[in-house]
Amino acid sequence: MINERRPDDMVRITTPELAQSFIDEQIALIKEQVGDKKVLLALSGGVDSSVVAALLIKAIGKQLVCVHVNHGLLRKGEPEQVIEVFRNQMDANLIYVDATDRFLDKLAGVDDPETKRKIIGGEFIEVFAEEARKLDGIEFLAQGTIWPDILESEEGIKAHHNAGGLPEDMNFELVEPVRILFKDEVRVVGDKLGLPHGMVYRQPFPGPGLGVRCPGAITRDRLEAVRESDAILREEFDKNGLVDKVWQYFTVVPDFKSTGIKDGKRAFEWCCIVRAVCTTDVMTATVAELPHELMVHITDRITHEVPGINRVLYDFTPKPTGTVEFE
Repeated sequence: MINERRPDDMVRITTPELAQSFIDEQIALIKEQVGDKKVLLALSGGVDSSVVAALLIKAIGKQLVCVHVNHGLLRKGEPEQVIEVFRNQMDANLIYVDATDRFLDKLAGVDDPETKRKIIGGEFIEVFAEEARKLDGIEFLAQGTIWPDILESEEGIKAHHNAGGLPEDMNFELVEPVRILFKDEVRVVGDKLGLPHGMVYRQPFPGPGLGVRCPGAITRDRLEAVRESDAILREEFDKNGLVDKVWQYFTVVPDFKSTGIKDGKRAFEWCCIVRAVCTTDVMTATVAELPHELMVHITDRITHEVPGINRVLYDFTPKPTGTVEFE
């Protein structure tokens, strides 16, 4: 019997043993629910969908069809990691869709944050639905719904994303194997399933991806500056042991330029804003105190390695008054 609700007496999953027990139980339940039918999953590379994919691969193998949509707004190396882990290592039935041009063409000239979010979300559903219609025999849709999603939906904080807003003609039965887990439990299960540490402990990442870290109308060159500067920041945080100490850290490249000097010549280029915050509940957040020497080094790397950036700023704004993301 599939648990629709988290039992009041459920022990928090904190150990590999408890995780293995949960995995064994879910594999049996998935096999019972799905039988010999096919299951479709939108695989983003985030922790929830990745853990669901790994669970389903263990339970039903090639009956699972994963669709990874690259909307061009992912961090550096993320699409490649999804392909490497799921197709090459786990032998998953993975469909990779590079829809970069399609998304960026739709976003061209759009500077309103909410409109950008709606375009990205709506286009994702369109692309996913198009891929789903090409497949035969799909009767189930797997989702990485977790217990806080259910609670927030019931409390009216946010709408639960059942079926992700798919068109009505796509009437799938849902498979939600981690719906009774909290995020920390999903990570323990992911560890036990053998997923890479960087995937299991991936930072929170907004659905619209780097689109909300490129304020104003998105251009390909500025988007690439966000992607490259973000990769440098993540690499330096990893080298300096800050990954587990700072809750979220990223770069933002706004749509304005300032005068600088590069190679002895005037350089009219963008600035890069570094954002690093600590929080437990995301309702409030404090600014991470980073070593001065590290910030000098990060600034040197970004201004010399990322085309189009001549200045690096650090955002000292807590939440409130600033939100974690810029858009």
